Amino acid sequence: MNIFSDQSWIMAIQLIAAIVLALPTAYNREANSRIMGLRTFPLVSLGACAYILVATSFIGSDDPGAMARILAGLLTGMGFIGGGAIVKNDNHVKGTESAASIWITGALGASVGLQLWSLALMLSMLNFLVIWAFGFLKEKVTESETIDD
Repeated sequence: MNIFSDQSWIMAIQLIAAIVLALPTAYNREANSRIMGLRTFPLVSLGACAYILVATSFIGSDDPGAMARILAGLLTGMGFIGGGAIVKNDNHVKGTESAASIWITGALGASVGLQLWSLALMLSMLNFLVIWAFGFLKEKVTESETIDD
């Protein structure tokens, strides 16, 4: 008896892809001693993809309204997880970049679950590019503010 159908293999590839596409951002967050990192981002992407796969298994493509409600639930969940990353101390807020990246990572996982491969790839690349490239820009701005003080 074969427990893995062709559809099962496709879902396995999707789940693995959701993990892999989250890794660039996860590595960056981990390397920069951020609140979330190598485990959190892939798990969020995997979870979002899994919920989409479960939903499509019983909703199908016949009810876009039902899928919209599933996506709204995922969006709320990503906000909850991201909100837990934000810490405020006096006049300093930390974790907003990780929170926003978690939100995007949820969309990435959902995109993989819906087989929107080009969107998932773009989300992975653009999220990493923004946190990496704009990190350098932020350092320059912070340095110039320190010099001006």
